[in-house]
Amino acid sequence: MPTDAESTVLVGRIWDPSADGPSPVIVRNGDVFDVSAQYPTVRDICEQPDPAAVVHGLDGPRVGSFEALLANTGASSRDQGRPWLLAPVDLQALKAAGVTFPVSMIERVIEERARGDVALAADIRSRMLADVGADLHDLLPGSEEAARLKDLLVAAGIWSQYLEVGIGPDAEIFTKGQVLSAVGTAVPVGVLAASDWNNPEPEVALIVQSSGRIVGGTLGNDVNLRDVEGRSALLLTRAKDNNASCALGPLIRFFDTRFDLESVRGLDVSLSIDGEDGFRLDAVSEMARMSRDPEALVGQLIGPHHHYPDGAVLMLGTMFAPIQDRDRPGEGFTHKVGDVVRIGCPALGTLVNRVRHAEDCEPWTFGVRDLMGNLVKRGLL
Repeated sequence: MPTDAESTVLVGRIWDPSADGPSPVIVRNGDVFDVSAQYPTVRDICEQPDPAAVVHGLDGPRVGSFEALLANTGASSRDQGRPWLLAPVDLQALKAAGVTFPVSMIERVIEERARGDVALAADIRSRMLADVGADLHDLLPGSEEAARLKDLLVAAGIWSQYLEVGIGPDAEIFTKGQVLSAVGTAVPVGVLAASDWNNPEPEVALIVQSSGRIVGGTLGNDVNLRDVEGRSALLLTRAKDNNASCALGPLIRFFDTRFDLESVRGLDVSLSIDGEDGFRLDAVSEMARMSRDPEALVGQLIGPHHHYPDGAVLMLGTMFAPIQDRDRPGEGFTHKVGDVVRIGCPALGTLVNRVRHAEDCEPWTFGVRDLMGNLVKRGLL
């Protein structure tokens, strides 16, 4: 949990075996309380005029300690008779923004030019950085300066669709997964067995109301298959939307006087990967180095042009693009089954997942129809 969890109230979701369905919960002083009687879905809490104030005033039956639920969530043999944690959002659309950091923009161009070939990518990277440079942090996407750079790159023959969304007027915002398909902390995340070049993407995810107002945040892992997307950008959904490929959590922190959008802009999101082969990787994604402001991204997501009646969660992108060699020189990084991925920052806690093949992760079977039916059966809807 966040380092100052004792002075704030956090929101999450659990699977409640006694109800045979999910329940919104609040976490206060390490204890978990079921608030489904007042708010059947997390979406209902998020749509309130002041979600933080609402959450601070909520109470309900104690489910147990957060530690106990977390332990049962990650247990190799889960006790199906006791509750466990889920992803902290439910009816919100699962959205993600891409190419929002200059360094990841460069890596996307390299992926495209290498067509998924890891060895070729290393050569392209060294030549491209010499021509373009890696520090485009001060360049405002869509500005006159960005347009002039675009003209120069086109003339040099190195323009790319990734540079278009990186410095052009329109951001890349895509659907990461279907409603209710996200996984939470302490459970596996999935990469396709056929992929041999992939990586985690440690990100901050904003909680956005249907009105477009940003009301809170959580952590996300926008798992990416670099070889698949590198073959063609039209394979984005194949690269991004697979079983257990969207992880969110552990909990939602709503904005208040202690944590707000300005806090998000200054966050440093840490990443660590520990492999069963002894491999270790550490990195940090600095939100201050985003080329597009979070509020501007939300403005492109929701507005007169597009509406989300149940709100959305928007992953903001990452500056993490791993090039550290794992096995042989020049082959860069890719996941292996068993990798433990930790994404964290003091204000939002830590999201922890172990990597498996998507085909071997627990299948997603509980959809919107199941949720509505369960809530009706419980007299909550």
